[in-house]
Amino acid sequence: MAIFQNFPLVSAFVAIFFAQFVKVPITFLATRRIDWSLLTSTGGMPSSHSAAVTALATAIAYESGLQSPLFAIAVIFAVITMFDAKGVRRQAGEQAAVLNQLVHDFTLFVNEAKKWPHQENQQKQKQLKELLGHKPIEVFFGAITGILISIFLHYFVY
Repeated sequence: MAIFQNFPLVSAFVAIFFAQFVKVPITFLATRRIDWSLLTSTGGMPSSHSAAVTALATAIAYESGLQSPLFAIAVIFAVITMFDAKGVRRQAGEQAAVLNQLVHDFTLFVNEAKKWPHQENQQKQKQLKELLGHKPIEVFFGAITGILISIFLHYFVY
């Protein structure tokens, strides 16, 4: 099982799983409800995307050094990934929220206008996913999470 000896790969995956798992208790502290769907969802605190790419870059720095071309590639990959998570994907999530509200409002209008007798039998509309991207603070804490996971694994496992 040589793949488990690949420190950068293991660090990135541990960071993803940790960041996804920790979303559940963080959300519980904020809302007082447990939402297990956060284990597989996008968005939220901390960013698992940021955690993964910074864990990868940190682990590569430990193995190859800060002067390594591999480290340079990992850093650029991390910056692009975190920029995308904060920017483009976040905007798509905000647009999804507006579209979901429009669909909701239109559905209410149609229901009121026609007085449909079988409203409860109507198939529910599938909502677009609104939690796609990250706020800057989520990206920041995802990055910190990834760096700390790599450091922890480097000193205590590898």
